[in-house]
Amino acid sequence: MSRPFVVVLCGGRSAERLVSLVSARCVVAHLPPARFRVRLVHIGADGSWAEVAPRRLLAESPAALHAGGAAVRRLRAGAEPLNPWTLLSSLGAQDCAFPVLHGPLGEDGTLQGLLEMAGAAYVGCGVYGSAAGMDKEATKRVAAQAGLPQVPWAVARDAAQALAAARRLGFPVFVKPARMGSSVGVVKASRPSEVAAALREALRYDEKALVEKGVPAREVETAVLGDPWAPAGDRFALRASIVGEIAPNAEFYDYRAKYLDPDGARLLVPAPLPARTAARVRELALTAFRALDLYGLARVDFFVRKDTGAVLFNEPNTLPGFTPASMYPRLWRESGVPTARLVETLVALALRRARARRRLDADPGSSGPRTKRPRGRNN
Repeated sequence: MSRPFVVVLCGGRSAERLVSLVSARCVVAHLPPARFRVRLVHIGADGSWAEVAPRRLLAESPAALHAGGAAVRRLRAGAEPLNPWTLLSSLGAQDCAFPVLHGPLGEDGTLQGLLEMAGAAYVGCGVYGSAAGMDKEATKRVAAQAGLPQVPWAVARDAAQALAAARRLGFPVFVKPARMGSSVGVVKASRPSEVAAALREALRYDEKALVEKGVPAREVETAVLGDPWAPAGDRFALRASIVGEIAPNAEFYDYRAKYLDPDGARLLVPAPLPARTAARVRELALTAFRALDLYGLARVDFFVRKDTGAVLFNEPNTLPGFTPASMYPRLWRESGVPTARLVETLVALALRRARARRRLDADPGSSGPRTKRPRGRNN
């Protein structure tokens, strides 16, 4: 049997598109050529799709990709444009798409909807989980219904709402785009006079902002992997990694500290936490994963209050970074899962979900579920 294709999608139209290239570089490097044939597709800032040679991405350093510009031009030089629908609907039953797109129009359910419509197997969360996980307001509401403890928060769309929320919550507050990741657009406001500028920065990237009360806390996270409804003992049963801690050297863990400043933060793996606290983080991470209907992978972030030790749910990241500094693959490496095995497991999970969905019946007039013919290029 021929090796299946894994179509790695990278780039995109969000403010996180350059981070996506660095993540995709790592994924491509860890897809074993003896098992898979890799196709690399770059989605430009203008929304155009082009297939590029994986070797071009691997030839670029992470620093060059972060800088964008010339590296992106080299990547796409001479590449033929692609029709997304033609590409995705041509994939065979053993093929898989691997989205490595961070932020809006990649991580928020929009791309996942296209993949579902095309009938393609794909890595990661589905339409609902991706959308709910990307929208911080939706995440907070689902978390509250699931009984997850979290910091007080509010939503604002204009300066008056933001200022009223900040005064009600109490300073300091963090103002952030409701649907953005990688700490893009996040600003700390310590007094009323700083709220309007913080909101303007957040609204550069989204139409609504989240206002969160700042609490004295440590930032910790765990990596979740698996099928949330697989039975115990199944090799794909949901599990959480050891817990890591982000210890920023700045006031908080912003975009620069994450990706541009090599001394921006210390990553403590495992986190120096009491065993009982670490177990609580992992327990709540699995609860959040199921409540938000996530699948395959997510990094789930928490606060641990410095004064009381209470664990507070923060947010999930449904397509976490795979950069050399990213916590998701590192947490699994430190938990005994090397990155190559992690990537293969994610592909296997994608194919598992696609097989299950193909068994569903789309014809209410039939006598019952039936096995559908394999689809795509191998038909």
